[in-house]
Amino acid sequence: MSGEPTTLTRSNQLDLAQETLPAIQLSLISGIGSRTVQTLVNHFGNLAAVFRASHEELVSLPGVGPKLARKILENRDGSTAQSELERLQQAGVQFLLRGSEEYPTLLDDIPDAPQILYYKGTIEPVDGLAIAIVGSRRCTPYGLGQAHKIAGALARAGVTVVSGLARGIDAAAHRGALETGGRTLAVFATGLGTVYPPEHKDLAEQVSKQGALITESCFDQLPIAGLFPQRNRIISGLSLGVILIEASRKSGALHTARHAMEQGREVFSVPGRIDSIESQGCLDLIRDGATLIRGVEDILDELGPLTKPVQTKHKGEVRQPIELNLNDQETEILNALTSDPKHIDEVLRTVTLDSSRVLSTLTVLEMKNLVRRHPGNYLSRP
Repeated sequence: MSGEPTTLTRSNQLDLAQETLPAIQLSLISGIGSRTVQTLVNHFGNLAAVFRASHEELVSLPGVGPKLARKILENRDGSTAQSELERLQQAGVQFLLRGSEEYPTLLDDIPDAPQILYYKGTIEPVDGLAIAIVGSRRCTPYGLGQAHKIAGALARAGVTVVSGLARGIDAAAHRGALETGGRTLAVFATGLGTVYPPEHKDLAEQVSKQGALITESCFDQLPIAGLFPQRNRIISGLSLGVILIEASRKSGALHTARHAMEQGREVFSVPGRIDSIESQGCLDLIRDGATLIRGVEDILDELGPLTKPVQTKHKGEVRQPIELNLNDQETEILNALTSDPKHIDEVLRTVTLDSSRVLSTLTVLEMKNLVRRHPGNYLSRP
């Protein structure tokens, strides 16, 4: 079977409950990464069928050699997965299968999305409005301050902040979001049984209460260098865009920026001192086309329409991130409109503002491409 990646969707009428143990079992087998899992799903149509395959059929697939095929066949009975499932439940770890309605839409769009996500905390629809902030572990006070400030401003606007819980910029971004009462997601390279670095255990606990700790790795997975670049594709995959704050030319944060580019996500960079080693990666990105940012307005203005509307606490239904920048008056008028054209008289009856103020505000919203005008004094949201 070849062509477009197959996902475990309800439209395929697959029983997701039956896919749980096979998905967990595959995540427990060392040497099986997301691309190999996708190859297996593309060929067999579902994960349960992988464990019913013959050795010959498995080794015929790209990326599955005799050693990996033997490991799969040795785990056919699913007993290890059943034990792992019980441990996850005892530890308060939940999971999402790719293809379930709750699986993050943004992440599902990337070609090598994990077939299973383990998480502690909550993953909510509002996380469809997410921005990643990454950068150097060996950062300057300037970088720490900018990460904290920008994360806080994004969180106040209703944006979920995504990062990797690492020392330096990542930790400052999580804290900036937490201190404003916003949501933040921390993506682990390890399993959720191991907080890395260990001194961020308390920070991880706070994140789980105002967002989620997320990984594709099994519960006992320890930190291995090769897992961190793989983890970075999930950070960018969960996000509309990635902000880089202080990164040398050898920084692992540049992997996240490259993943974002490959995934068609926006890449933003905070400029630093031209003579600072920790700013060279950021400055290179700006030179090569990344968007230079000075604050949250630059970020929200640059992002395009969402793939599907997100219901927010303070702004109602948001279709474009730029809507988070609107004042209360603009938000009220915009929320009075829908995709179906409404006559201006109906809009004036709906809102509580003076007619002159409504008309002038509609003009401003039209200039921001948030309102579309139709013949006969009809208006709609794009």
